[in-house]
Amino acid sequence: MPTAYTKDKDKLINDLTNFIHETQELLHLSADQVGERAESIRSKVSDRLNKASIELEHLQSMAVKNVKLVGDATDEFVHANPWTSIGIAAGIGLVAGLLISRR
Repeated sequence: MPTAYTKDKDKLINDLTNFIHETQELLHLSADQVGERAESIRSKVSDRLNKASIELEHLQSMAVKNVKLVGDATDEFVHANPWTSIGIAAGIGLVAGLLISRR
């Protein structure tokens, strides 16, 4: 079940991706604007967008790597301590059940 952090991270990555695509589209639409100043601005924005895209790809790959590491660590813990894992899951289920039943 995704945590609030995961949902926020996914939303941020999605928003950044959309922003990059929309800005690239804006650059293409403004391509007919002439002048040294307009070309300079387009060049700077294009460079920054390329850097942002590369950084976003890096962040996504690091997030996937971290999720895999956490999953592997959890898997190892559960296999090494099955009864402890069952106890923890039962305790969380009991607390969740008590909280839900009070409403």
